[in-house]
Amino acid sequence: MPFVKEKFTVPKKMPAFLFIMHTFNFTQGQAQRVLAKGRLLINGVSIFNTGKSIEGEVEIVYFKPSSKGNTPLFHNKDFMIFEKYSGVLVHPNTMATPYSLLDEIRTIAGDNANAVHRIDMETSGLLLASKHKRSESYLKMSFEDRSIQKSYLAWVDGKLTEPFSSSERIKINNDYSQTKHKVFISDEGKASHTDFTPLEYDETLDATLVACYPHTGRTHQIRVHLFHVKHPILGDPIYGTTFKASNDYLEEKLSPENRMIEMGASRLMLHAQSLSFKMVSQFHIESKSDFKNMKDLICEKERRVFNKS
Repeated sequence: MPFVKEKFTVPKKMPAFLFIMHTFNFTQGQAQRVLAKGRLLINGVSIFNTGKSIEGEVEIVYFKPSSKGNTPLFHNKDFMIFEKYSGVLVHPNTMATPYSLLDEIRTIAGDNANAVHRIDMETSGLLLASKHKRSESYLKMSFEDRSIQKSYLAWVDGKLTEPFSSSERIKINNDYSQTKHKVFISDEGKASHTDFTPLEYDETLDATLVACYPHTGRTHQIRVHLFHVKHPILGDPIYGTTFKASNDYLEEKLSPENRMIEMGASRLMLHAQSLSFKMVSQFHIESKSDFKNMKDLICEKERRVFNKS
């Protein structure tokens, strides 16, 4: 398990933050965050005072990566690009999370390495991670100023034949009592834009493979834009399904068979296909996964049910 609790001996009295800095090769800010989260304990009691002097036996809860051997698709001295599998978290969402891609990132490049953007758990494809704090700052800023271009592939319900764009504004949902959607289309929302190009239609499945080019980075942008035009992504557990089915999914009460029928696929059929950016040199990385041919994950059109309203 990535988060572990280990005992340490502080040989002589020193400030708590200084001991953490020396033990884990952390910056002062990183050490103070460990203390702020109550992860240093003396006799089972968390110590929050960063300047408190400590000595003797203490316990520290910290992230200890455990690799499953998912090596980068590409890496250099500054960054790594991974193929993330559907179902894998980028970061642990609790201290009990058994595995996330952060395990691989930190195993390879140490405690200062980090993912610089997020991909939903069920989305597969390319994930960019920094190897040190300087590259983390640069790459995160590149995402913010939109100098990194991303493309996705999605299998969607129904037939699409012509390229189109969506500039519908997106607003965060603050009330989950009527819908489990994280975001929704609203004139009060933030500006967003996605271009879509249909690539292939499968008549047997009544499904279209679509290339998606987001020009902004709103939460669930591609998913909600496709849902809005009545072509939800197959397998989407939030958009394009009923409140009950979505709630059952979130509470882990939905069977795999019902997941297929209610949502159209055994997973969210969205894949991060490419990344293009400049970091000294120009980089363009394409996913090696054969997402186009993952049609066996899609439910037959006669069996699947959608709520497109």
